[in-house]
Amino acid sequence: MRRLLGLIFACTFIGQAFAETGDPQIRTDHPWYPGELAISTFDRLFQTQAEVYRRVTGRPVETDEDQALASWLWRNTHYWHAEAGRRDLWGDGFESQHDLRLREYWNGLFGFGFGLCGTTHSQWTAEFEHRLGHGRARGVGASAHNAFEVFLTGGAYRDGRWALVDHDLSTVIFDPSGTRLMGLGEIQAEVDRLIDRNYLPQRQRGWLVCGLHPDDGNSYRRYAVAEYLAGYAGPPPMIALRRGESFRRYFQPGLEDGKTFVFWGRNYNADGIPGPHRSRTWVNQPDLMHGSTSGTAHRDGQVRYANVVSIYRPDFSTVDYREGIVQESADELVFEFQTPYVIGASPPSDDAWGIYQPGCTGGLVLRGNLDCPVAVSCDAGRTWSTEHTFVDGLDLTDLVKGRSNYWVRFAADRSDLLDSGLEIRTVCQANVAVLPRLKDNGTTVSFASSGRRVRSLGPEIDLAKSFVAEGGFGETTVSLEVRSDRPVVQVYAAAHVASGSPPDPTVRYQIDFSVDGGKQFQPIVKDWTVPRRGNEPSDFWSQSFCYGSADVSDPARNLQIRFHNSGGKRYLRAEAHLIEKTNSDDPVRVTYDWVDSSGGHQQSHVFEGVGTWKLDTAQEVRTRWVEFATVP
Repeated sequence: MRRLLGLIFACTFIGQAFAETGDPQIRTDHPWYPGELAISTFDRLFQTQAEVYRRVTGRPVETDEDQALASWLWRNTHYWHAEAGRRDLWGDGFESQHDLRLREYWNGLFGFGFGLCGTTHSQWTAEFEHRLGHGRARGVGASAHNAFEVFLTGGAYRDGRWALVDHDLSTVIFDPSGTRLMGLGEIQAEVDRLIDRNYLPQRQRGWLVCGLHPDDGNSYRRYAVAEYLAGYAGPPPMIALRRGESFRRYFQPGLEDGKTFVFWGRNYNADGIPGPHRSRTWVNQPDLMHGSTSGTAHRDGQVRYANVVSIYRPDFSTVDYREGIVQESADELVFEFQTPYVIGASPPSDDAWGIYQPGCTGGLVLRGNLDCPVAVSCDAGRTWSTEHTFVDGLDLTDLVKGRSNYWVRFAADRSDLLDSGLEIRTVCQANVAVLPRLKDNGTTVSFASSGRRVRSLGPEIDLAKSFVAEGGFGETTVSLEVRSDRPVVQVYAAAHVASGSPPDPTVRYQIDFSVDGGKQFQPIVKDWTVPRRGNEPSDFWSQSFCYGSADVSDPARNLQIRFHNSGGKRYLRAEAHLIEKTNSDDPVRVTYDWVDSSGGHQQSHVFEGVGTWKLDTAQEVRTRWVEFATVP
């Protein structure tokens, strides 16, 4: 009876959006790195890219070609080549033999900002899907490299031609007249001349061939595989800031003491600093890219990862703590964490892939004074880890590393936690190039929040399995069903499909959703195909993605998401993400810490809705961190 009353109590209160601040974002007027409010949706991103491209080249973004080059310029200056840590997408470990390429656009951009050639180009297809239309970008197999092409139309491209727009090698190649971009297939006939930086350099309009290293063009001697719809886009990046929570972003590795390194990628240990880095990149030197005649020089640590630290101290003396919980009864409380970034780890060794070893620390640490068992679930409570006895400083990193979501369960009730001083500290990896930097000689900071938050059913297959209602993974149809605690106003869905080699362009893929128990369905994706167009190599990737989003006109709490197709193609995995509406937002205190030519500084400003704030920065600004915290 005590447990039953607790569950009834939980149903009454859990999901009531008290004052959780949904999706707070800021941007600065930094010319290259303004931060999330400038780039966190495709519309915002395209506007920012166009402004940068016009400033750099003097050209407006009107044609397909200029859109492709604007996107290419921006990605070269915000995303770099390095080996990203894997996600356990298939439930069989970080070193699985399944496809473990990180193919989702927003998590790849915000949580990593780096990846190998196939990774960046798979993710990038999703940007062009929104920019130019369906199936207008593809990965292309080259020699020991995955290149990238965009299908351009209009002008010299007429009804359409594939054009090489390679972010990973910082390369575009114009024809000898400088009239249009060339595709990888047609480059084969005169590859030696076209990859030579000294061959008619004026044709390149200021874009150096092989901008990172002069030998990179040798990869273009082979034209082998087409990868259609090789990536996808999930929900835009957003956080939900709860009362008692601070959210601090560090622009350099090291955290508070400068000595604590938490990351999710290969440990290159460059200059004695553990974690990912890149020596040859335009990131952190974007103004040097256009017009360069020599390319990037080698410099260890030209770019490194950043960190995001969430410190949550729930207040059990009021009902505010319920903003963070997903389950409550007389003998347990379960808190949820969701992030657009990726939870990192301090590895137990200096091995290149020490993050995969047991004994990692620093990603999830609990502090406080209480005596109860604690467990973690990464599949929305379907299964739980072995229970751990709570101690001050309990480190649970190995259970959550490489993920963006977890539940943590305390076998206690509210009274047990009332004076515990409980603190839940989660440390994530982030892309430094998406963080809002201060600039020299004064900076204006703009703030806005959408009053929304994300709840994810994936991408890991074990998390998605918790919501399978019909069919299943490996089958030709699958449905997910979920009840949300908050009103759902939008739904995103994506499926990884065994579409075949070559893909059949006549197969129709559908994703739809229902809010009335399956009586009526509305489309998320309707009649999606894998288009085949233009010049093609002789081989194909045998898989593809089908994805999209839809508004929920009448905010719902029960949803079914259904994946099916006309060709009997199997769904290898699928995921969904709910955009939920929060209630009234608390004011948010934004604090910047930086160093400039006049010394060290720290200033704060409280935003009560949309607004701006001006900081008196001097010259030689180096932003150390920026923090959000609610002001109840």
